[in-house]
Amino acid sequence: MGRLLLVTIQIDLYDRLATNLETDLVQMVNKTEAKGVLIDISALSIVDSFMGRILGNIGSMSKIMDAETVVVGMQPAVAITLIELGLELKGVHTALNVEKGMELLKEKIGNYDEDLTEDDEDSTE
Repeated sequence: MGRLLLVTIQIDLYDRLATNLETDLVQMVNKTEAKGVLIDISALSIVDSFMGRILGNIGSMSKIMDAETVVVGMQPAVAITLIELGLELKGVHTALNVEKGMELLKEKIGNYDEDLTEDDEDSTE
């Protein structure tokens, strides 16, 4: 969606799927030159330490590639579990829902729509 990647995780991910998600997502950031990644985990009822590390890795790798990461839709039980496990999601911002996550990404990366509009205007002149 524009310069943003939107990811919705619909099922609890086992280790191989989580690793594939990490790899595929970072490759897509590179391929699309995305400036923001929004990951919706509202369908997840459980996030274990491995999945927590994967989310943190995605945030760190995306940041290195000049993209911000926002995780949205975290269930209260998931937040409690992450804190109890002592997992910090470094490089990952959080928001309550997709709408607020999009607003946060726009704030973090600036108004990317203006950049795209300016590029379009330059190409028509």
